[in-house]
Amino acid sequence: MSWDADTYDKVADPQEQWAREILDRAGFRPGETVLDAGCGSGRVTELLLDLGVRVIGVDADAAMVAKARERLGDRAEVLRQDLLELELAEPVDAVFSCAVFHWITDHDRLFERLHAALRPGGRLVAQCGGHGNIAKVVAAVPDRPSPWLYATPEDTGRRLRAAGFAEARAWLEPKPTTVPDPETYIAAVCLHGHAQAAELAPKVVAALGDPPVIDYVRLNIDATA
Repeated sequence: MSWDADTYDKVADPQEQWAREILDRAGFRPGETVLDAGCGSGRVTELLLDLGVRVIGVDADAAMVAKARERLGDRAEVLRQDLLELELAEPVDAVFSCAVFHWITDHDRLFERLHAALRPGGRLVAQCGGHGNIAKVVAAVPDRPSPWLYATPEDTGRRLRAAGFAEARAWLEPKPTTVPDPETYIAAVCLHGHAQAAELAPKVVAALGDPPVIDYVRLNIDATA
């Protein structure tokens, strides 16, 4: 199911905050070429551009790609590609990703393609949903087939090394989060792809307490090709 790119762009304050934290540890340098793996609406991609790096944004969703191209214009190259089939014209210095990898259930293939996109010595700096992420949301919709892979740090480190990364580190970080409009956020983000997302959102919000706190757990990834 295609994303509602306009709504996601409006509610993605948590994702932008996480992205700022990832960039603080990344240390990207002006002039480097950075792949934004799963660039979405381009909102976070702008943070990369502010660092003076050259950015190639990639996303599989047509609506997100259109929104990113509208936002970024000629400041960044935005490609529509599935990350599992990623092909770039030339290797990049670094791969950045925020809140994307858990939507891809084949992490072995994902890390292989990202490793292939990096120059020797290039870095992967990322964060996604990790083991235990949004457990209360999942429990409130028990009949939903899981579209996510919330991996452990141990499994992630093993997969990164098997994909060819010489150095790999992964760790979990709880991120309990409140948002201004929880029903809209839950429907647009946490329940994306569910045919009854709008109808289920109030039930999920009620299960999160008062005030509703989304029990995010983030999986941080640092690796060197």
